Amino acid sequence: MDKTTYSIDGRDCLLYLTGKPAYILVQPVDDHDREVLDEQVTAIAGASPSPFVFVAFPVTDWNEELSPWDSPAVFGPDDFGHGAAGTLHFVEKELLPAVRIQFHLFDEVPVILGGYSLAALFSLWSAWQTDTFSAVAAASPSVWFPGWLEYASQQQPMTKAVYLSLGDREERTRNPVMTTVGDRIRQLHAHLEMLPRIQDTLEWNKGNHFQHTGQRCAKAFVWCMSALAKGSAGASSTRG
Repeated sequence: MDKTTYSIDGRDCLLYLTGKPAYILVQPVDDHDREVLDEQVTAIAGASPSPFVFVAFPVTDWNEELSPWDSPAVFGPDDFGHGAAGTLHFVEKELLPAVRIQFHLFDEVPVILGGYSLAALFSLWSAWQTDTFSAVAAASPSVWFPGWLEYASQQQPMTKAVYLSLGDREERTRNPVMTTVGDRIRQLHAHLEMLPRIQDTLEWNKGNHFQHTGQRCAKAFVWCMSALAKGSAGASSTRG
């Protein structure tokens, strides 16, 4: 597996390549995510037979760049901004074109957007905005985010597959907003289950929000690749 740093629109992105890519995997990362990326991508490569390019792009202001709309602080002193639209624009208009040119990839190569925590919420929100992403790998997403469930329940995502996960101790917290995460992810999953032509799953992991983050993200991306492969095989069988 090749690992390189590649500058895209001023952001130093980490690229992992396992062969001629059949998938493009994209993840917003902070410093903690970067610490476990080697382990995470190795786990993905070990569990999936399909070659891929994994692109991790840095996020400096987590609460601003990944939040879909303004909201008061839930933990710590920093409020949430509304920078998700700008980050999505970067992914669609800068990152993906650069990656496709670099590796000579057609637009038909599926793109999976994923991440952990607020990056997972950003990935979900992005699927409600555009059909650019064939699947979303949302590991322990911040579905407690004020207004998110109400927004998501009124519309349908423009993606083929959605992976959701949560730690079985994440809803056991003293923070009154974050205690809602368990009920809200169950409701989101139930909403997705009712929608036609969308593959989805909800996986429960052992532990709280801060454990095994790289492993949880790896499982999310692997499930998405498998779901898309099965969907493509079924479509080919139907056409035949």
